[in-house]
Amino acid sequence: MEAVVIAVLVFLVLLVVLGVKRVPQGSEWTVERFGRYTKTLRPGLNIIIPVVDQIGAKQNMMEQVLDVPSQEVITKDNAMVTADGVVFFQVLDAARASYEVRDLYRAILNLTMTNIRTVMGSMDLDELLSNRDTINARLLTVVDEATTPWGIKVTRIEIKDISPPTDLVDAMARQMKAERLKRAQILEAEGARQSEILRAEGEKQAAILEAEGEKEAAFREAEARERLAEAEAKATHMVSQAIAKGDVNAINYFVAQKYTKALKTIGSADNQKVIMMPMEATSLIGSLAGIGELAKDALVKRSGDGE
Repeated sequence: MEAVVIAVLVFLVLLVVLGVKRVPQGSEWTVERFGRYTKTLRPGLNIIIPVVDQIGAKQNMMEQVLDVPSQEVITKDNAMVTADGVVFFQVLDAARASYEVRDLYRAILNLTMTNIRTVMGSMDLDELLSNRDTINARLLTVVDEATTPWGIKVTRIEIKDISPPTDLVDAMARQMKAERLKRAQILEAEGARQSEILRAEGEKQAAILEAEGEKEAAFREAEARERLAEAEAKATHMVSQAIAKGDVNAINYFVAQKYTKALKTIGSADNQKVIMMPMEATSLIGSLAGIGELAKDALVKRSGDGE
């Protein structure tokens, strides 16, 4: 009798052990009854019917990362490159992830590798190397849409490395060097052009200032000649009036003026010369004295008219 009681107690303990399930945080377990899915166990203590129910699949509900191995890809312009990447995903529905696809991780990996070849193969090499964000976005859209029926959410897909062949890398380096040299030559030519423009502008401004200076000098010279002509005209008028009155000093003025101009012309000649001055040259001094008398008479007359 005691043996039966002990057996019953052991059986009850075994039922409790088999019927109580502790699911860890971040996981979900599926329950199958006679091989058919019935429910999903959440984190914590859960009770199932021993023998009738059993645990089907244990799914990790946290975000997971899956490395995508390197593979060769032929671009749109027939360049061969090697690319690898990484996929971040999270299981949202444990039941669908367990029963809608067989070998979930292998399915995600193959789907991602296939779409990497498809997306990168539709792009030129230059576009491929400079638009990684575009590639990642297109891959995420395609792969996430394809895996939605499996109850998972693909959060990110990143291309880690894109490696062109060595000969292609060397050609790109030479092209980059040529482009930099071209830009340097263009900048140098632009600098020379700007320098020539500035020099031409400076010469233009200098020419304008020089022309304005010559214009001002010519104007002042013309004004001086005009005033000299007016003075000579007034002197001629004054002497003419004096001659009309019979003043001998006026006649001497004209003679002295012509005599002085002749001596100036002789003295300014380039050839070497010895000038013999005639005795009559002393009369020039008398003529100058006569000019002084004429000027004195004119000033006296002007003062008398003013009174």
